[in-house]
Amino acid sequence: MPGNKPLLFTLMHFVIIGNGVAGITAALYLRKLNSECRITVISAESPYFFSRTALMYVYMGHLTFNQTKPYEDHFWQKNRIGLLNDRVTSVNFEQKTLHLQSGNTIGYHKLLLATGSTPNKLQAPGSELAGVQNLYSLHDLELLNQNSRGIHQAVVVGGGLTGAEVAEMLLSRGISVTFLVRENSYMRSVLPPEESGMVANHIKAHGVQLKLATQLQAILPNEQDRVKAVTTHNGEVISAQLVVVTTGVSPNIAFLKNTGLATDKGILVNQHLQTNIPDVFAAGDCAQFLQPLPDRQAIEQTWYTAQMQGKTAAFNLLGHTKPYLPRLWFNAAKFFDLEYQTFGLVNSLPLPHTTHLYRKHPTQNKCIRLVYHTQSGALLGVNALGVRLRHEVIENWIAQQVTYTYALAHFRQALFDAEFTPSAMQWLTGK
Repeated sequence: MPGNKPLLFTLMHFVIIGNGVAGITAALYLRKLNSECRITVISAESPYFFSRTALMYVYMGHLTFNQTKPYEDHFWQKNRIGLLNDRVTSVNFEQKTLHLQSGNTIGYHKLLLATGSTPNKLQAPGSELAGVQNLYSLHDLELLNQNSRGIHQAVVVGGGLTGAEVAEMLLSRGISVTFLVRENSYMRSVLPPEESGMVANHIKAHGVQLKLATQLQAILPNEQDRVKAVTTHNGEVISAQLVVVTTGVSPNIAFLKNTGLATDKGILVNQHLQTNIPDVFAAGDCAQFLQPLPDRQAIEQTWYTAQMQGKTAAFNLLGHTKPYLPRLWFNAAKFFDLEYQTFGLVNSLPLPHTTHLYRKHPTQNKCIRLVYHTQSGALLGVNALGVRLRHEVIENWIAQQVTYTYALAHFRQALFDAEFTPSAMQWLTGK
């Protein structure tokens, strides 16, 4: 296709870069809302949409890769959603064309940038050695299968959820794991001290050598320029044949630099997910709101926010004026077999206008934290560890601004776990 003039199509052509949750949700809603438009989804990672969070279970042998795909391969053709397995190397926003790694060029009428995240690189001597890697993409999983074959010791660097997941993955293959976290408590920016301590102890109980307040200094090579050991800032030498870096992610926007697109850490968008360029939108991990909603982050990198942004983007791509109005902030995770849920406003330390009510089971790894407005008593947020809660109940309580005393008195309504009898709840209610 010629690259020196806009391409014309009989039907409106929507192109989506990225086949993650945001991009695929947008594609599905575009087709639901408009049966005639042309839709093309471009991804360099894989031809088909898959669940990234399920990759750990592929490594551990609990799932096959095909089982991580929510839709059968024939679904896309049936719904006339074109899938292009290629990499976009550059965008000409004036001519509305995308230049691909294959050498081809594709035109669009409207464009959605749903390029996701890219893992942060380790800045330390030896980080280029064989056996040092991130874990984010399908390619990373394939590399981990190679790098962990026949080894006995590994180091995981970075204190987030992904680090705990990698530790669990490696332990499943009998590999000893040392987990380096530079902060003095685990996930300090997210978890209050009590929850942080509970999770850290749970990780240790599963055989992980968790080292808090420890920074990696350098990675040492063997004769074949592969990982042999790491050194820490306090001079400790730890033997390892693999180093997995889990120090967070950043919006995947490098190929969009030096264009007219407004960017900061991510692609700058308004509440309709519009960028500064006409007919160009962004959603998911790569999008950064110019004016974040109250108590929300400018970049929200969770599955459910990506899904909601993809849906919102579809409406706006079709010319509707639909603002991004997310539901109550929510996230869920598992630290080995310890389930974690957080709803609403729960800061690691109480804000000036809030009070935290914390309850822990006397003998088990179970705890609940209620955060409420100090003056009114209105419930603002809930943390749960080892206790599964009903999302809709907590969300309704916070939306209706019920008091924390009401929530405690009626907490059985929020419990998903059937084994919670009135007597088993005494640790929570104090009655």
